[in-house]
Amino acid sequence: MNDAKVLTMTYKAMPKPWETCNTLATQTIQSTAARVMADQSQGQYKSRIPTSYDKDAEAGLKGYPAAKYPQYLPTWDPEQKSPPLKAFEYHDRGKNADPSYPELLPKEVAVKHLTPTIGSEITGVQLSQLTAAGKDQLARFVAERKVVAFRDQDFASLPIAEAVEFARYFGPLHVHSTSGAPAGFPEVHLVHRAAGDQGSSAYFESHTTSVAWHSDVTYEAQPPGIAFLYVLEKPETGGDTLFADTVQAYRRLSPAIQERLHGLYATHSGLEQANASSARGGVVRREPLVSTHPIVRTHPVTGEKALFVNPQSTREIVGFKKEESAMLLKFLQDHIATGANFHARLRW
Repeated sequence: MNDAKVLTMTYKAMPKPWETCNTLATQTIQSTAARVMADQSQGQYKSRIPTSYDKDAEAGLKGYPAAKYPQYLPTWDPEQKSPPLKAFEYHDRGKNADPSYPELLPKEVAVKHLTPTIGSEITGVQLSQLTAAGKDQLARFVAERKVVAFRDQDFASLPIAEAVEFARYFGPLHVHSTSGAPAGFPEVHLVHRAAGDQGSSAYFESHTTSVAWHSDVTYEAQPPGIAFLYVLEKPETGGDTLFADTVQAYRRLSPAIQERLHGLYATHSGLEQANASSARGGVVRREPLVSTHPIVRTHPVTGEKALFVNPQSTREIVGFKKEESAMLLKFLQDHIATGANFHARLRW
């Protein structure tokens, strides 16, 4: 595969007060979290994510094209440590927006929906030029459509600081605990396949697929509310991303199962990710967490209920025995992963 580099910027959304764990017995939550911390038999997490690259290859000195955006090449500073993230009040910008989208989607803008409920492609608008009202409309439209691809954007050519400030409008930016980041910009989460990297070939010698369903950093006490992604360099084909509409996944369940899920909480662990980074000589910027979140969450703008579990981070259902928890989590995760008619496939 050719060299591919993807940038992700995220911010965290404050859970609604009724989604917190106040109604649960503190002792039960603590005992479940302690059990998750003690049991790290879940296997390696993101074992293919690199922690270094060949600088000569990226400079074009080993027969590969030089990196087109060298300012974005990742760095891993082992001396960079971060304190625990602090709780903050959050207001979704989409609540302020005009739902007719006059600035985001004027008549000359083309909109193509990938599926009835998730995924849209937009051409004819430059996001970096939006006013505050346009940005609010962007937040609202993304809340409605879940995944939106805006073609022909200029973020890659802007100074990194300007791209970061655009994202910061929507809320505090998340700093990833283990990923590489451009020098001086820890808020930028880089997915980087270096020139000449053979990691995928080695991985497929012992695995049949690299598909890994997940929601970003759900082990945080306040997980991301939205993610901004843009591609810097990519291969001609390959690297498509599948997104699942967990609102539709929830709606497909029977009323009896929906009712049973309400009020249930699950633990989400960042331990495996931190341990995998340490084992590969990578960075761990702050102590990993085990957090507890509702299995069914409600979007603050649309009011839609959605399933909130994923196989990479969700570990146990609070108050369930291990076998009971494993059975229900497997059902929910398989339901999300195999529901092809509520998936959207995005080509970068």
